[in-house]
Amino acid sequence: MRELRPSPISPTIDLMAEGVQHGFLKLPYSRDDSAWGSVMIPITVVRNGEGPTALLTGGNHGDEYEGPIALFDLARSLKAEDVTGAVIIVPAMNYPAFLAGTRTSPIDKGNMNRSFPGAPDGTVTQKIADYFQRHLLPMADIVLDFHSGGKTLDFLPYCAAHRLPDKEQERKSFELVEAFGAPYSMAMLEIDAVGMYDTAAEEMGKIFVTTELGGGGTATARTAGIAKRGVRNVLVKAGILKGDVEEHKTSWLDMPDGNCFSFAEDPGLIEFVADLGDEVHAGDTVALIYPVGRTGAEPQTVKAKMDGILAARHFPGLVKPGDCVSVLAVETSA
Repeated sequence: MRELRPSPISPTIDLMAEGVQHGFLKLPYSRDDSAWGSVMIPITVVRNGEGPTALLTGGNHGDEYEGPIALFDLARSLKAEDVTGAVIIVPAMNYPAFLAGTRTSPIDKGNMNRSFPGAPDGTVTQKIADYFQRHLLPMADIVLDFHSGGKTLDFLPYCAAHRLPDKEQERKSFELVEAFGAPYSMAMLEIDAVGMYDTAAEEMGKIFVTTELGGGGTATARTAGIAKRGVRNVLVKAGILKGDVEEHKTSWLDMPDGNCFSFAEDPGLIEFVADLGDEVHAGDTVALIYPVGRTGAEPQTVKAKMDGILAARHFPGLVKPGDCVSVLAVETSA
């Protein structure tokens, strides 16, 4: 195995200093409009004495906004005297994508959440992933990574963790999911976990939780409020932040297997016949996809492969072959 080069990213603050530090992760990036320029990724570290370290991230995908809202707010308001341990806040991991309002980076088209472990001599996205992999994740005990549906999906607002081989790690993750206090809590199944930030953190033994808090490329007052309350609840539950967990009722959901997912096979105009949260049964039509090249053609029917509730749906009105149309989940006791 070849030895990896040092990361080209350097923090402009001392990540181990006591108190509140605001600064940047500075990544040199030579480009047409700035020959000796850099990508400047905002970061805040709040550290006070001995205790667990939480790594809080948003903007893993640049068109998902609840995480950045909650984390920019937390970074400006969190006081060192209220913390035992450390909180590392990166509101927009894929900062170029965040500034562009796109899922992937406009620089290299990199999807941050499919780029781990990254590479110090790779693309801009790979360099950022490498810095998290080798520098920030090893510092953390707990990782909370905010997601929502971006411009192409819309979700029931939920906090989630994954089923893991290490059942103690799994148990601790779901404890934080419950503490987050989203309207729904999910045992989440990934279509493909290779290259994900989630996988990188979990393989290091970190307690990892994530969210899907809406979508459509925007945030609402409700979903932003869920994110802001949830991140503080996680820090309180972890013993890092003073205070009490603000308890809210949550409904538990599970994604048991690949039958949760339905995909478009043809392009067209989509009409949903079920809304988020609606109960559906195996064989029920979830959506119709109308061909748009001519009138008079019959729509493709997208049918549920299992009983459950509609947990996520395609957001724009037009779909392409291969687009995820819907995601079902089953209600559980916990």
